[in-house]
Amino acid sequence: MDKETKMVILCLLVAALSSPVFSEEWKASVVKNLEALVSSCVVVPCSFSHPKEKLPSSRLRGIWHLSGNDKRDQRIYFEDSTQVLENYRGRTRLLGHLGQNNCTLEITELKDHDNGPFCFRIELAGIDTSAADKFSFVDDCVTLTMLPEPPKPTLINPKEAVQDHPHTLMCSVTHTCPSHLPTLTWSGGIKGDVSEIQREIHFGIWEAQSILTFTPGETDDHSQITCTALFHGHRTSSATLKLYVKRVENYNHIIIPAVVGIGTAVIFTVVCIFMVKKYKRRIAELQRQDGSMWNRLSRLSHRMRSDGLRPDQRKPKRDAFNLDDLPKPVKSKSCADQKTLKPRFPSPKSQPKSCNNTEDLDDGDDYINTADLNIYGNL
Repeated sequence: MDKETKMVILCLLVAALSSPVFSEEWKASVVKNLEALVSSCVVVPCSFSHPKEKLPSSRLRGIWHLSGNDKRDQRIYFEDSTQVLENYRGRTRLLGHLGQNNCTLEITELKDHDNGPFCFRIELAGIDTSAADKFSFVDDCVTLTMLPEPPKPTLINPKEAVQDHPHTLMCSVTHTCPSHLPTLTWSGGIKGDVSEIQREIHFGIWEAQSILTFTPGETDDHSQITCTALFHGHRTSSATLKLYVKRVENYNHIIIPAVVGIGTAVIFTVVCIFMVKKYKRRIAELQRQDGSMWNRLSRLSHRMRSDGLRPDQRKPKRDAFNLDDLPKPVKSKSCADQKTLKPRFPSPKSQPKSCNNTEDLDDGDDYINTADLNIYGNL
């Protein structure tokens, strides 16, 4: 091979490599597998690139069809709905803009047979039809795993709840439909501030998160808190946890009885001191008036011993006559010194000639006839 031939081949290779058609490829970035909830919705993220210059969306046509070379005409999405399979009419749409190389697909009211695989196809309008103007990304298709039941939320209690201290609970649930976000609600009598966060945790998989901030009280201990997720299509799921609240150390059960006991003792002591002072003052007054109390007690004791019996133990006097009750005789004076009492009606027995009669005693009696006490006869 001569030099001229080599130069021609080299120039052709350089031209081929520098050509925009051959320098760029038809590429698509589509998630391979997604979980989708039956009767809800799913969003399939998709992006693509093409070898042509940047074109407006009006010159681009996006098509989603069933996988397989013989199923390219079985379209599940097209701008002309008459060319879409009847089972998918009104349930599919493009969320992205083709002019921005976004081919994201949304499918609503999912059926249990909407598992795919689904592939994307791009067509360029307004230019000569050629193989380079149409491209199906049959190697980048998506397969759906249909979920008959919605996923349950995850409740997270990051730390132990303390009475009268702010506490946070987190509830999260995964989904594949960011165009119709699930709603998270709290129940169980707990009231507080709720904040919501939406984020993409994996390609095509999203997480809805609700954060509840509240201040637990003593009555919230052992209470049940439920987080409920409401998905598009009125499908719900929930998760429940039991809240344990650590009570703040309270010494009222010790302090209150101690204070009450000390207060009672102080009051009792003050009353006793007051009473003792009062009685001491009274005793001092009595001692100044009547002498020493001990002397009075001594005289009272001496009197009781001399009487033999206490006044309340003495027997009452009998009505019958008792010789011992008579006054004792007093030494008589001479007859000359005695004055003879002459009664108005003297009796021979009332006044004997002997002068041994006793004088009247000053015992309160007006008259005592001593004649009745003399015994006549020979002794």
